[in-house]
Amino acid sequence: MSDWLEATITLHRPRALAALTRLFRDIDTAEEAFAEACLKALTVWPKDGTPRDPLAWLLTTARNSGLDHVRKSQRRAAILARHSEEFQLMPAETPDPDEMRDDVLRLLFICCHPELDRRDQIAIALRVVLGLSVDEIASGFLIRPKTMEQRITRTKKKIASNPVAFETPSPAERGARLGEVSLMVYLMFSEGWSTSAGQNQIKLTLCEEAIRLARLLAALFPAMGEQAALLALLLFQHARRHARIDTDGKLVALDDQDRSLWDRSDIAEATGLLQKAQRTGHHGVYIVQAAIAATHAHADSVDDTDWASIESHYAALYALLPTPVIRLNQIAAQAKLHGPYYALKAMETLAQDLSTYRWFHAMRGGLLQETGDHNAAIAAFETVMNLGPTAPERVAITEKIEISQNKLRGV
Repeated sequence: MSDWLEATITLHRPRALAALTRLFRDIDTAEEAFAEACLKALTVWPKDGTPRDPLAWLLTTARNSGLDHVRKSQRRAAILARHSEEFQLMPAETPDPDEMRDDVLRLLFICCHPELDRRDQIAIALRVVLGLSVDEIASGFLIRPKTMEQRITRTKKKIASNPVAFETPSPAERGARLGEVSLMVYLMFSEGWSTSAGQNQIKLTLCEEAIRLARLLAALFPAMGEQAALLALLLFQHARRHARIDTDGKLVALDDQDRSLWDRSDIAEATGLLQKAQRTGHHGVYIVQAAIAATHAHADSVDDTDWASIESHYAALYALLPTPVIRLNQIAAQAKLHGPYYALKAMETLAQDLSTYRWFHAMRGGLLQETGDHNAAIAAFETVMNLGPTAPERVAITEKIEISQNKLRGV
């Protein structure tokens, strides 16, 4: 698939899937219809050109395809019977953009149905809303793809068998599911900011969609400090987008970024949102993470960064959410304060839990380079290369390997 086709489909997938799920009341039907529309786009668009409104084209094509499947399938006869009048009234043109953004949020609330296990909620949202492959999701969960495929299939069946799953959640239900939906928005941004696989390191369309949803959540729940903090966190991160990839398409580490390229309007808005969140007196994971991001954003250079503050924030975050990845980030801050030997020793306790997490090995390789142990650094970087890095990550790691090889040769 060409880059422009992939980018266009990625841009419109969340809204298209959300609208189709609302209309068909069936996730599998919505996914199959959208997939067929995408296949048709691969044939038609290169020949006839991209339509003036790609989303409307995809929705119309998917709608027609989905209706054909529903009509031909005995298995889905009940769907057509229950919603035949609604299907006849389905518009061929694009719905209102604001309404469609509500559809995406509504689909996230469906994925976060309380009868689903938290891991199942995350898996189904990543698969349906973001379109990640089963392999990519399984890698994030550190389990076998076959196990993840079975989990997603089981979750879809559970949603389909629930008669109220596709109804718009009540205000009370939205409040009860808010934490899970916030996590899905955070994961959507994370996938856009640092993709699981592929040629591109950043998918700005996913980042921007996550920010729109975070804005909508903040508006729906104005008294919730965590919602303002979630939006602040995403804006602090998004502010660095122009500095994260150089003109040659190479990844630029935070320490090496040109901070004059950071978006100061995003940082200013995020700062105001964080201050608002802190005034509520809440002490949640997004407020702490936003405070970490703010410390980076307000430092004029890496040398001016208040690493002690960042380390203490990570300690607080780990107390709220004790995961190996958060502990790894805390150790990264400790490396700035206490040096690479201290950090390498601290990382030993995470080696088993993060054995398939490529950022663990990348960080370890960098610290080993600092100590001058280049043979061990090369081994750590080669482990990263075997864990499916993105194309930009592969280039960056290859360069690090070459640096250690040159050091060993005395170059």
